[in-house]
Amino acid sequence: MSNLLPSKVVVVGGGAAGFFGAITCAEALAGRGAVTVLERGANVLQKVKISGGGRCNVTHSCFEPKELAKRYPRGGPALIGAFHRFQATDTVKWFEAHGVVLKTEPDGRMFPTTDQSQTIINCLTNAARASGVELRTSCGVERVERRSEGGFRLRLSVGGTLDCDVLLLATGGTKAADVLTSSLGHTIEPPVPSLFTFHIADKRLEGLSGLAVERATVSVAGTKLKETGPVLITHWGLSGPGILRLSAWGARELAAFAYTFSLRVNWLPDHNFESVIALAQAQRGLTGARQVSNVALAGLPSRLWERLVTTAGIAPQTQWAGLTKAQTQTLARLLVESEFAVTGKSMNKEEFVTCGGVRLAEVDFKTMASRVCPGLYFAGELLDIDGITGGFNFQAAWTTGWLAGNAMAERLAAKQV
Repeated sequence: MSNLLPSKVVVVGGGAAGFFGAITCAEALAGRGAVTVLERGANVLQKVKISGGGRCNVTHSCFEPKELAKRYPRGGPALIGAFHRFQATDTVKWFEAHGVVLKTEPDGRMFPTTDQSQTIINCLTNAARASGVELRTSCGVERVERRSEGGFRLRLSVGGTLDCDVLLLATGGTKAADVLTSSLGHTIEPPVPSLFTFHIADKRLEGLSGLAVERATVSVAGTKLKETGPVLITHWGLSGPGILRLSAWGARELAAFAYTFSLRVNWLPDHNFESVIALAQAQRGLTGARQVSNVALAGLPSRLWERLVTTAGIAPQTQWAGLTKAQTQTLARLLVESEFAVTGKSMNKEEFVTCGGVRLAEVDFKTMASRVCPGLYFAGELLDIDGITGGFNFQAAWTTGWLAGNAMAERLAAKQV
């Protein structure tokens, strides 16, 4: 048997999934086969660089596969088996083995202890270099053709062609990726944005930009969409983890609404109308002589509380003892059933996540191999998989990249002569 493999692995896409797949494959081959990464842009790992405000939210401290899979609006069931083979625990161990220690924040997000995304970039690029991965930047793929003798021929944007026996597509959710994938016989689920914030023009929010509510329940009228979590008021509307999770789970429904819908907010998620009335009555007994605008219920931020009190038609000088039944009811409604007209969306800072992509039924999730095109593999956001905010999209990238990388190495090893 030969010590060298004549076959060549090409990975299209220099993002987290493609890079991790290339490293995994090269490490498994241990110099017995060539692995090349083609990246259309001038730099690799750009999402890694800007993720988490430049700190890189590597993964999430959820270490049970079934629970982890529940964080994916699309792709969760398919990922359960995949997570049994490589999940967040394995991600932590992999980075530790390559010299990077991760830390866990109170909300479960995991970052490098340096709080610098460059730490992760350096780790991955060093691992790629050490394992012999060849990196070619500013080199896109315009077309992929199947060769009659097997494998693929890639027509490159910089001119010329590149042949390979095994191909990993990890290009993310781009139109160019859809064209390449469709040409190889795969079905593409239409891509739509997944993580986004809501445009709301409402006087109740004016001047409150930057104010955060630790817990609120947000829901979309006329649907079953509902999430509870932190909500941030911005100069264009509402954002924060609660809003982002709602946008992820409702990605297709909200796209169908053309991002114009009615959003309901319960600013006191542990309460309903009746319990807020009871809170107000108790507060009247405790601080009857104090002004309503100066004593917020249930720890609501004071500036938001003052705005809701004013919206309820309660004069600034009104004392709790002088609050009428009608005013109390109006205020209670605003606290638990504020309704806002959403008129559009904005992508969440660095989170350029879409749902849609390669139809999951056409992919073997034990290996990430195509079921319709031998020698073709997929990883990352090019698949119809997306997670909520918090490190879950990166975890899907590490998992699918690792599975694909190992499977490609095994396929090449079987070709040894």
